[in-house]
Amino acid sequence: MLYTTLEIILVFASVALIALILLQQGKGADAGAAFGSGASGTVFGAGGSANFLSHATAILATIFFILALAMAYLSHHTTATPQSVVERAAQQQATTVTQPAAPQTPAAVRTPPATAPKPVTSGPPPAHPPGG
Repeated sequence: MLYTTLEIILVFASVALIALILLQQGKGADAGAAFGSGASGTVFGAGGSANFLSHATAILATIFFILALAMAYLSHHTTATPQSVVERAAQQQATTVTQPAAPQTPAAVRTPPATAPKPVTSGPPPAHPPGG
């Protein structure tokens, strides 16, 4: 909310700064005003408009730079909390993907029963196996 407000003020300050810069006369216009080309009959007088516009431009330029620096600081040092449901779901999905799942251990590892070694008998093996 604060960032959006600063952004709106920055836009207005930049438009006003552009307007003030365009209203100012160049250095070549001062020579014509010195010889009485009608500039003395203005609202600000012969030299008053240049002084007023230059001060207003300096003030708006200072406001513009302060706002730009404040917005840069805020964009870098704010904790991003998701505002919409989609952003929250994406953040939740990102945390479940980055956290390793608990290893699943089998309840019981079944090993085949150990078979007893066959007794060694001396002599020739039987001609046909028993039971068959």
